[in-house]
Amino acid sequence: MTSTNDHRQQPPSDSDSDFDSDTDHGHTGSRPFRHADLSNSIFKAYFESTNQSSPSTSDFNKIQSFLTSSSSGALSCLICLERIRPSDPTWSCSSLCFAVFHLVCIQSWARQASDLAAARAATRLSVSPELASVWNCPKCRVQYTKSQIPKIYLCFCGKLPDPPSDPWVLPHSCGEICDRPLKHNCGHRCLLLCHPGPCPSCPKLVKSVCFCGAVNDVRRCGFKKFFCNNVCSKLLDCGVHRCTETCHDGPCPPCRARGVYRCQCGKVEEAERECCERNFRCENPCGKALACGKHACGKGCHLAGECGECPLQGKRTCPCGKRVYQGMSCDVETPPLCGATCDKTLSCGLHRCHERCHRGLCIETCRIVVSKSCRCGSLKKEVPCYQDLLCERKCQRMRDCGRHACKRRCCDGDCPPCSEVCGRKLRCKNHKCPSPCHRGVCAPCPVMVTISCACGETHFEVPCGTEADQKPPRCPKPCHIVPLCRHGSNCKPHKCHYGACPPCRLPCEEEYPCGHKCNLRCHGPRPPPNSEFTLKPKKKKSIHQSECTPGSACPPCPELVWRSCLGQHIGAERMVVCSNRTRFSCENLRGNLLSCGNHYCTKTCHTLKSLSATSIQNERSESCEECYLPCQKERKPTCSHHCPLPCHPGECPPCKVLVKRSCHCGAMVHVFECIYYNGLSEKEQMIVRSCGGPCHRRLPNCTHLCPEPCHPGECPSPQKCSKKIFVRCKCQTLKREWLCQDVQAAYRNAGCDPRDIPKNQYGLGLLSCNCDCKSKVEVATSELQLRKSKVVEEKEPDTEKNVRKRRKRRERIQDAEQISRLQKIAANVKWLLLFAALAVVIIAVANYGYKGLMWLSDWMDQVEEQRHRRRYPRI
Repeated sequence: MTSTNDHRQQPPSDSDSDFDSDTDHGHTGSRPFRHADLSNSIFKAYFESTNQSSPSTSDFNKIQSFLTSSSSGALSCLICLERIRPSDPTWSCSSLCFAVFHLVCIQSWARQASDLAAARAATRLSVSPELASVWNCPKCRVQYTKSQIPKIYLCFCGKLPDPPSDPWVLPHSCGEICDRPLKHNCGHRCLLLCHPGPCPSCPKLVKSVCFCGAVNDVRRCGFKKFFCNNVCSKLLDCGVHRCTETCHDGPCPPCRARGVYRCQCGKVEEAERECCERNFRCENPCGKALACGKHACGKGCHLAGECGECPLQGKRTCPCGKRVYQGMSCDVETPPLCGATCDKTLSCGLHRCHERCHRGLCIETCRIVVSKSCRCGSLKKEVPCYQDLLCERKCQRMRDCGRHACKRRCCDGDCPPCSEVCGRKLRCKNHKCPSPCHRGVCAPCPVMVTISCACGETHFEVPCGTEADQKPPRCPKPCHIVPLCRHGSNCKPHKCHYGACPPCRLPCEEEYPCGHKCNLRCHGPRPPPNSEFTLKPKKKKSIHQSECTPGSACPPCPELVWRSCLGQHIGAERMVVCSNRTRFSCENLRGNLLSCGNHYCTKTCHTLKSLSATSIQNERSESCEECYLPCQKERKPTCSHHCPLPCHPGECPPCKVLVKRSCHCGAMVHVFECIYYNGLSEKEQMIVRSCGGPCHRRLPNCTHLCPEPCHPGECPSPQKCSKKIFVRCKCQTLKREWLCQDVQAAYRNAGCDPRDIPKNQYGLGLLSCNCDCKSKVEVATSELQLRKSKVVEEKEPDTEKNVRKRRKRRERIQDAEQISRLQKIAANVKWLLLFAALAVVIIAVANYGYKGLMWLSDWMDQVEEQRHRRRYPRI
C-alpha cells in the first residue's frame, strides 16, 4: 500500500475556488486553497514498474483529464448540471464513458428509466422482469439491469464505501492502489492509486508472438499482440497453399490460387477455378443407378456414395396417407387414389382439405368463410379464412411519449413507439434532444466541453451547459502567442492565460497621413481567443474607459491647424481640428475664371466641383455660374460671320457658312465654305473662281463675246476681234463680209468710236451705194404699198371671227360662275348641318353625363350611409 502523505503540498481547504499560481504557499491564511496536483503520486507506482517518466497513451490522457477536472472542482453531474463537490456521494460509469454523477441523481434516473421500460415491455411481449427493467447510462447509453442500481457510495475502484473527504487525497478516492483487473483479461491488475476513468494498459513485460507466429518478442502486456510486417505463410484451408498477405490478425482469407478441378460427380472433368471453390457442383443431375437397379438418382451433382436407397421401396401409401400398401415393387406406378376425403391440414392451420384424395399439394388459400373481427375489434364480418380483415378506423390513443396520437389503421392496442424526434431543448440550452419522442425529462446533454488555456497544456472537460459556471484554468507557462500590434517586439512577456491576450499598454505613435502621430494607448489588433472553447470569463469592472477598441484604426487626428477658405482667399484662414475636413466660405467673391475662359465668377466664396474629388467626401462643392454671353472672338481666318456658339473656351470652330462667288465672266456661281475660301490666297481665289469655259462677256467695241477662257479683269485686246460680220450700205442693198477688227478700224478712221454705234446699226453704212441701190428702193416701196392694201382687206373678216370667240368665252365664264355659286351654297349647307349635329351630340353628352354624375353621387351617399349604420348601430 502506498501512502499519500508523502505527496502533500498544500494545507487543507474546502473551498472550490481556483488556485492562484502566483500565491505564496507560505501565506496559509490570506487566500483559500484548492486540492494539490496528485498526478505524480497516482502514477508513481506505474512509472516505477515500467521505468517511464511520463504517460503516452490515450488512456493516460483520459485519466489526466479526469484528474484535472476533479482536482479543480470542475466535475459536473450530467443529470442536474450542478457541480460535484468533494464531499458529495457519487457514482461513476464503469463500462465505457466513466462519467461521474451524483449518487442521488443516478438512483432517481435509474428507477424512473427501469420502471418505464418495464411498463413498456408489459404491454407488448412477455419478457422476464429482470430483462425488461433496464436503464441506460445518461452519457454512453450502456444498459444496466435493475439489480445494478447503485445503493451505496463507493470509491472509484469500488473497495471502500463512503470514502472520507481528505484534501490530500483525490476526491471520491480511497487513496489505495486500484487493483482492478486490467482489460483483455491478461491476468494482471491496475497499479495506479484509486482513480477516475479507465485503467491504463498493462505495463508488464511478457513474451509475445506476432499474429502469424513467426517472430517472438518481449513487449508490454497491454500491447503484446503485434504485427511483424512479414509474410504470414500460414497453411490455408486447402492444405496446399500458404497465405501471401502480411502478418494479420484473425483467420487467413480464402485461397485465391487458380487451378483446374473437377466437380463432385466427376462429369465435368476440367474447370478453372479458385482454390477456395475447388469443391463445386455442376448443373447436371447425378443419373447413377440406385440399389434397386430400376431407377436412377435424380439428385444434383454430389459426392460418390451419397445417392441413397430407392425412395419407392418399402411401405407406400396413397396421396392422403389413409391407405397403406406394403410389398409393392418400386417399378410399379404411383399407388391409386383411395377415394376418401383428403383431410390434410391447410396452410391456415385451422381447417382441413375437404377434397377427395388427390395427388399434389392442397390448395394454398383456405376459402372457408368464417366470422372474423378486425384487430381493433370495432368491425366483425364473414370473410374467407385466408383474407385478413382490417377496418378504416385510425387509432386515437396516445403513444408512449404522451404527445402524439398513434394514427395507425385498425390498431390492436399495441401502439408502436413514437417515431417523431423529441427536439426539445436540453438543459444545457445549446442542443436539442435527438432521441425519439418520450415522456418525462430528456436525457442530459452528452457533449463534453473542453476548457483549456491558450497553449493547451492545462485543460479539463465539463458537461455542456456548465461551462458558464466554471473558472478558466491558469497555466504557469509563458504565453507563446505572438502579439499582432506594431509593438510586438517590445511587449513584455506574460503567462499563459485563457481567452485573448491582455492589451498592449504602450503609446500607439502611428503616423497619420497628415504627418501627426497618434498619442493614444496602443489599439492595434489582438490575437483572437481559441475558438474551440466556449467558456466566457467574468467581466471585470474597468476603472477607466478604454480609449479605443482593439483592432480598430486610429481615431481622427485631433491636432489644431490653420486652414484656408473654400476659395483659397488670402487673409481668410481659420484654426480648425486637423481631422475635420469640412471647409468654410468667406464673404469674398470667388473671382475664378469661368469655364468659358473669358469671364470671371461673380458668386460668393465656394469650392469647385472639379476639385471636390481630391477633397473630403463630406465637403460641399458648388460649380461656378455659367456664361450665357454670345461669343465675341475674332474668327481665324478672319471672316465677316459671327461664331454661332455661346461664349466658350479655346478657339472658335471653323466657319462652315456657305459663300457664293460668281466666276469672272458671270456665267455661273460657285458655292464655297467660308473657312475654305478665306483660307486661300488671292491668287488661289482667282483660280478657284474661274469656271474654265469661254469668257461669255461682250467686247467693249463690238457685239461679239470674248474668245479667251474665263479670266479676271478686262478682256485682252478688244480691238483685235477676229469675228466675221456683214457690212452693208445705207440702203442695205450691198452686203459684204469683213473682219470685226477691220470694221472697228473703219469706224475709227471715220472719226467715231465703235462703242457709240448701236448694235442694230453695227456695220451699216460702211459701204457706199451704187447704181443698183436706187431701183431696188423703188421696187421695195411698190411692194410695201401692195402689202398694206391686202392687210386692210383681210382685217374685216377677222373682226367677225374675233367677235364670235369673245361671245363664246363670255358665255363659258357666265356658266362657270353659276356652277360655282351653286357649289358654294351646297358647301355652306353641309357645314351648317355638320355644326348642328355636333351641337346636338355635345348637348346630349353633357345632359347624360350630368345625370350619371348625380346618380353616382347618390349611390356613393347610400353606400356611406350603410357603412355608417353598420359601424354605429342604433341601440
